[in-house]
Amino acid sequence: MRFFSFSMSVPMRRTVLACAMGAVLGLCLVGPAPLSAAEQAPINIEANRMVSQENSNSVVFMGKVVAKQGGMTIRTDEMTVHYSDSAGGDKAAGQLEKLVCVKNVQIVQDDWLGTGDRLDYFAKQRKAVLSGNAKAWNGPNMVSGKTITYYLDEKRSVVEQDSSQKGRVRAVIRPGASQ
Repeated sequence: MRFFSFSMSVPMRRTVLACAMGAVLGLCLVGPAPLSAAEQAPINIEANRMVSQENSNSVVFMGKVVAKQGGMTIRTDEMTVHYSDSAGGDKAAGQLEKLVCVKNVQIVQDDWLGTGDRLDYFAKQRKAVLSGNAKAWNGPNMVSGKTITYYLDEKRSVVEQDSSQKGRVRAVIRPGASQ
């Protein structure tokens, strides 16, 4: 598929892009709760190329990918959105399963910044895993490790060490600094 020449239906394209961005940004809601202003903000994805792979239920954005919604921005070299068919096989009603960003991943929102070589978001578990020299800053404070796993529903994160290189988890906390 050529860039800006979509063969998928408009409702499917909106569903895939909205769920992908909302999921990765932690903005997708489970259930019929009303959408917040941030969730209703337009989702803008720019890349050098986009390929829809309907047979494998995925859409790939390649080359200087920038995805924005509200105050959140994701930058990466490549973003792949994996989705499932609905129960009736209707691709337009497909649900996000997984989102993968690879190479030079950067996520920014307000004074929070996360970086790494890869980001995997698992929709059913509502879990995001930043890996490969993963680092996260909240204002002046920083944490780093091999992986940073964030559980959206629990608002809990786990930072793992790189045991193969005898690496350790590292945190820099600046007491008294505003966050």
